[in-house]
Amino acid sequence: MAIRFDRPVSSAARFSRLLGAFSLVLALAVMIAHRFGGLATPYLVLLLIAAAGGALLAAMLAAVGLRSLWVSGAEGGLAALAALIYAAFPLALGAFATEHYLTLPDIYDVSTDPVSVPDWLKPPKADQIWLKRNPVMPEDREKQISAYPELTGRRYEGALDRVLEAVRKVAKQSGFVIVKSTGDTEPDRDPEDRPAKPEPGDDAAVADAPDIVPVPTPRPYDDDIAKLIRGANGVTLQATNRTLILGLRFDILIRLREEAETTFVDIRVASRYGQHDLGFSADIAGDYLKALDSELLGIAGG
Repeated sequence: MAIRFDRPVSSAARFSRLLGAFSLVLALAVMIAHRFGGLATPYLVLLLIAAAGGALLAAMLAAVGLRSLWVSGAEGGLAALAALIYAAFPLALGAFATEHYLTLPDIYDVSTDPVSVPDWLKPPKADQIWLKRNPVMPEDREKQISAYPELTGRRYEGALDRVLEAVRKVAKQSGFVIVKSTGDTEPDRDPEDRPAKPEPGDDAAVADAPDIVPVPTPRPYDDDIAKLIRGANGVTLQATNRTLILGLRFDILIRLREEAETTFVDIRVASRYGQHDLGFSADIAGDYLKALDSELLGIAGG
């Protein structure tokens, strides 16, 4: 008479496979919906947290199943292994976010000029739902300086229009979409429409000149004319950008100021949602400045 041994079955291992697969599908689905659909970022974060939590539970159940396999030879080893494979991606996302959240400062706005931060041309607006943000305080700028001391502006030995051309080119290559700009390096009026300069010896032109030449009077510092004059030697560009994988939205401000024979470039980057940007803003600003340095290789200064 043949003896038949019935192996026990690990329910934990089988359930871990289902839970791990669900977590993976959930993470991928919400990422696609956010990147290419209309899913709002706060809901993306909430669902990714749920996916990471499910993946963590699946990994724990898979560990229980593997222990049962080792101790009593229970069936479920392959199911537990599959659960660990499924859970790897959501767990990696969760581990990445947790590590950056704990090790980086809780700021969402960085600037290469933390003292005189460039102002938004058009204040960004977004429905933050539960990912609320607090106003940027001086302490936040101090946190930025401590965490990202290398994030500083760039001075280039070149005319404003030359640097502006490179700034726009690198912005396009970086995926920035410019939504507003102020300042101009070229006159708005066509050269043919400009008043002709009188030729030497042209008495008619001199005869038509008024007896009294008006002299501009000083304007208040904060009126519109004064602001226009102060901005005449600079250009400011405001843009938006989305990260490649998650499609997170960021607002960007690039300010160019002409100083003597050099042009100084500052950049400001801010996340639209949440108090903590996980370091993405600093990465975007740093990568852009490195690309700009490469584009203007040889004329970057301190």
